[in-house]
Amino acid sequence: MTLEIAINNEPAGAAPAASLSRRIAQFVHDLDYAALPQRLRDFSRFHILDVVGTALAATKFEFAKCALNGLTAMADGGSVSVIGMGATLPLKDAVIMNGILAHGLDYDDTHPGGPVHPSSSAFPCALGLAEFLDRSGKDLLTAYLIAVEISTRFGIATNGALLKSGYHTTGVAGHMGCALGAGHLMHLNAEQLVYAQGLAGSTASALAEHRADGAWNKRFHPGWAGAGAITAASLARSGFIGTLKIYEGQDGLFRSHAGTYFDLLRPAALVDGLGTTWRAEEVAIKPYPVCHMLHACIDSVLALKRQHNFEVDDIAGVCALLHPAVFHSVCENPELRRNPASDYIAKFSVYYTLAAALVHGRCGFAELESEALKDPAILALAARVTYAADPDSLYPEYFSGGAVITLKNGRMLKHVDKINRGAGERALSGDEIAAKFIENAELVTTAARARALRDVVLDLEQHSARELAHALRRL
Repeated sequence: MTLEIAINNEPAGAAPAASLSRRIAQFVHDLDYAALPQRLRDFSRFHILDVVGTALAATKFEFAKCALNGLTAMADGGSVSVIGMGATLPLKDAVIMNGILAHGLDYDDTHPGGPVHPSSSAFPCALGLAEFLDRSGKDLLTAYLIAVEISTRFGIATNGALLKSGYHTTGVAGHMGCALGAGHLMHLNAEQLVYAQGLAGSTASALAEHRADGAWNKRFHPGWAGAGAITAASLARSGFIGTLKIYEGQDGLFRSHAGTYFDLLRPAALVDGLGTTWRAEEVAIKPYPVCHMLHACIDSVLALKRQHNFEVDDIAGVCALLHPAVFHSVCENPELRRNPASDYIAKFSVYYTLAAALVHGRCGFAELESEALKDPAILALAARVTYAADPDSLYPEYFSGGAVITLKNGRMLKHVDKINRGAGERALSGDEIAAKFIENAELVTTAARARALRDVVLDLEQHSARELAHALRRL
C-alpha cells in the first residue's frame, strides 16, 4: 500500500483525493480575519503577548548579543525591527533574529504532539513580513494563527517520529506553517500556496545534535524556518514551481524525516477537521523557562515540599516519573545533565531542575545563572535524582509528570500531575499570561514601559503591523 492511499483512506480504483498541500492551501486561501471566532482572536493576542515577553527577556542574554552581532556584520542596511534591541535588519535577517529571541530561553509555548513550539517561528515571520509589506494588525494576527495551526498540525502528524529520527520538530514544522502564513500576507492564490509548501519542504532540516552538548543550534531553528518560508512564498508568487506532494510523496517530508519511525506518522492529522477544529487551541504556555517535558515534575516536587514541609537535608532520593518517549531529551547522558556546564543543558536536565526547585523553592532564571549551576547544594541533590517510567502518563496529549521523594526516615511521598499546568483544563488565564509578560519585560525595561507594551500587543488589531513592530523595537 502506498503512503498516499494510507493517508486518504481511498478504496482501490477511486479517484485520487487532493494532496495534503492542496487541501491546506485551499483552507488558507479562503480564510480571512472576519471569519475567525472571537476565542481564536483572543488566543492569538495572548500567545503573541507571551512570545513577545519571552523575546524581550532574551535580549539580556549573551546568545542574543552574539546573534545580533553576527547578523549585523553581514547585513547591508535593512529596515525591519528587532524586538527589544533598538536595531533594524534586512527582512529575513530580522526574522531570524526575532526567532532566536523568541525561542532562545525555551520559555515559548508548546504543543506536546510533535512536540512543537509554534509561536517562536510563527510570530517573528508574521511580524517581520507584515511590517515589511505594511499590513494591518488584523492581517498579522491572521497570518500568525495560520502558521501556528499548520505547524501544530504538522507536529501532531509526525507524532514524535522526527524527534526520534534526530530532528528538532519545531524547526521543520515552522517552515511549513510559516510558508502559509507568509503566503497569506503576500496574497498568494491557492496554486501558489501549494508551491510555497513544496519549496519550504526543501529548506526544512533542523538537526537535533544540540542535545548532545547543549549547543545553540536549537535557538536558531525557528527564525531560520521563518526566513526559509518567506523565500519559498516569494518564489512561489513569482511563478517558481514547487513540488505538489511535499508531505506524502514517495520522497516527501514524511518519508525523508521519519526514517525508521515511519509507522508512527499520522498524516491525516494535517487536514482532519481543518477549519472547524483548531488544534492551535491545544498549545500550552509555559510557567517555567525550561523544557516543557519537565514542568509537571517540577510542580510535583514543589507540591510535595509545600504539603509535607521537609528540608532538603531530609531527602534521601528523588525519582522523576515521565513517559519513556521523553527520556532521551531530558534524562539520558546523566553525566552531562547532573552537572550542567551551561544554562541550556540545565534547562533539559531532570536532575538539575528538580534539585534546583527543591533547594530554592522555584525554578526560574535565577536558578539558571552561572553561579547557580555551581551551587553545591543543588549539585549534591541532583546526584540523588533518578527517573522511571510513568505507566499512566497521558503523553503525547499532555506532558504528564510526577515525582516520588524518599526521605531519610523511610517515608515515601508521591505526587503526579496528569495534565501539566498551562495546558488543557489547566491553561493559564489571561491575567496569568499578562503577569508572565510583565515579569519578563521588566528584566529589560521599566514597569511603565512593560505595561505600555502589553497594552499595544493586546490591542494589536487597532494598530498597523509597522506601529506594533516599532513599539516592540524600542525599550
